[in-house]
Amino acid sequence: MATANTRWLLLLCLAQLFIMLVFINYSAVLPLLKQEWGMSNTQAGTIFSVYQLGYIASGVLLSALTDRFSTRTIFLVSTVWSGTANLLFALFAHDYASGLLLRALTGIGMGGTYMPGLKLVAERFSSAERGKAVGIYIGALLLGTSLSMALTGAVTSLAGWRVAFGVCSAGVFAGTLISLVAFRGYRPVLHNKIEHGFRREIVANRPALLMIFGYGSHMWEMYGMRSWLAPFFTAALIGHGMASGTATGWAAVGAAVVIGVGSIATAVTGTLSDRLGRTRTITLVMLASACLSFTFGWLINLHPGVIFLVALVYGYLSAAESPVFSTGLTELVAPGYLGAAMGLQTLIGYTFGMISPTVFGLALDYCAGWQPVPGVTMDWGIAFASAGAGALAGPLCMYLLRRTPESSRMAGGRK
Repeated sequence: MATANTRWLLLLCLAQLFIMLVFINYSAVLPLLKQEWGMSNTQAGTIFSVYQLGYIASGVLLSALTDRFSTRTIFLVSTVWSGTANLLFALFAHDYASGLLLRALTGIGMGGTYMPGLKLVAERFSSAERGKAVGIYIGALLLGTSLSMALTGAVTSLAGWRVAFGVCSAGVFAGTLISLVAFRGYRPVLHNKIEHGFRREIVANRPALLMIFGYGSHMWEMYGMRSWLAPFFTAALIGHGMASGTATGWAAVGAAVVIGVGSIATAVTGTLSDRLGRTRTITLVMLASACLSFTFGWLINLHPGVIFLVALVYGYLSAAESPVFSTGLTELVAPGYLGAAMGLQTLIGYTFGMISPTVFGLALDYCAGWQPVPGVTMDWGIAFASAGAGALAGPLCMYLLRRTPESSRMAGGRK
């Protein structure tokens, strides 16, 4: 990558690292808020879900609008919105209803940062370098997600959750200031529209749709795994004699580390896809990740250290292919319709990512206490397998994509 482009990319990644501090900070304090506000499990989960809904709705709309309006303006307004909404949560959220509203507003703001930023990266780098660049960008987001949980948990233990949320908002505003530097001299890239372009490039674009649904498969596995990793760690630690409160704290730290490993995986796999090809890379990584999904839950009775080491590999593989899907999509859609395509990718991907944790929980409830073999419980094994079952659709989509003539567009013919 050229030096100027590299500096710009690292600056944008630094900005996103701060902006992502509000992404899953609610999950870090969910047990405290559940007790403080007298919420049921369903109510506590709804606050998480409404954030996802706000993120999906704004992500679809704002990503599409980047084809017509300045990406810079959309990005900066969204960061200020999310930081302000999160700060209002810290100051005024006091029960289920207020928490529901303010968390939804935070999600709406966050929806205008990820995909618009990714589009900027795709426009700046050629196909030969794009996989690596997108991998580094998404790696920064994953690292920010990990820090969101770790920082919130640490500050909460010292000064309470309201101060922790305030610190996260300060981070978002710092990220906004860094973004202003990254956007210095920015000029929107103008693309010619094509007659019947939306239908041809989005609705009837079979290769792009296969890439998008493959991404949905990836999100199904990753969000199912992420959402329940900390509870799984907690159950494993309690099963080995650790007190509940201590186990919960260490489980949150462990989950944050596992999520953070994904920041390394995306950069490495994005670079690999520039050489090996997009569909081949996705297929290899997702098959390996699915194998771990089908086996990870059965490790519940092993030593926690062994479980954590396997989880590091699992966290690496489950996140690794994310930038390859996004990079592949940029090579299958005309530039003038890339924002709309990314909006559809957001809709499909995050909808799958919202449904998967619920299916995971249903599997846990349905299989609770089931021991077909004495001493061998089925609940966690079946639940993680539900994530793996969804992941298998990804390699299938890539197989079908490789059989389409249009796939030759990707990375100069490297499928």
